[in-house]
Amino acid sequence: MATAAQWIQGARLRTLPAAIAPVLIGSGAAYGMDSFILLNAILAAVVALLLQVGVNYANDYSDGIRGTDEDRVGPLRLVGSGVAKPNHVKLAAFAAFAVAMAAGLVLVIITQSWWLILVGLGCVMAAWGYTGGKNPYGYMGLGDVFVFVFFGLVATLGTTYTQAGRIDLASIIGAVGTGLIATALLMANNVRDIPTDTQAGKKTLAVRLGDKHARESYVLMLAVAILLVVILAPTKPWMLIVLLLIPACLMPSWLMINGRKRKSLIPVLKQTGLINLGYSVLFALGLVLSAGF
Repeated sequence: MATAAQWIQGARLRTLPAAIAPVLIGSGAAYGMDSFILLNAILAAVVALLLQVGVNYANDYSDGIRGTDEDRVGPLRLVGSGVAKPNHVKLAAFAAFAVAMAAGLVLVIITQSWWLILVGLGCVMAAWGYTGGKNPYGYMGLGDVFVFVFFGLVATLGTTYTQAGRIDLASIIGAVGTGLIATALLMANNVRDIPTDTQAGKKTLAVRLGDKHARESYVLMLAVAILLVVILAPTKPWMLIVLLLIPACLMPSWLMINGRKRKSLIPVLKQTGLINLGYSVLFALGLVLSAGF
């Protein structure tokens, strides 16, 4: 039976910056439109964080019962390592989804934006379908699309909309930027797992692109995400503080391009997660400071 510490490990807390990043950016955009609402921001953060935890447990369950995680390098897999029963991990995933949906429903009631219920249901279905079900799209190379859309566009723009009642160019740029970095994080993870995923028949985008092109795409996504802020600089000059992240991107990019494999890529995952968090903090700060101009 898994211990509390193992359940926490299985939740993969290092992935949570990818969940909170779009909420910070979306809230910063709302502030820039003089529409920031703290309660709505907190509820959006709860939804995003619990969806991420639910995705992590769901992936642990689905990959575990398929045998994909048997020789996996990285954080503890509850099912793959045999420390937890598959049904218990599945229950944990759906419990996280349920609480996320409850928080989302409160947000819908507050904003009276009832159509967001459909968005929430779509998020949960997409989260489960990533590796769950008979035809998981994560095994077909579409997981990167899921991450970009839901942990980039939907999470960021949804946060802004539930506070401001509209979106603007800054929120769109931020959504694309954080979505690209979150996708880069997944790409680094999947580059590390190319050998085991290939053996298990899991055709991630990294497997389909091949090792070399997958690594190049990682660097490209980081570069585009950061340079996008230049578009906002003419009217929001403080957005250029995001460029301070460029030095932080050099080491993980170098490790990827120089062909580091397996355990040697674990630092890249940690650094990319921190880059995403730093990006969201600086992006939101830039919007707040620019609001005074």
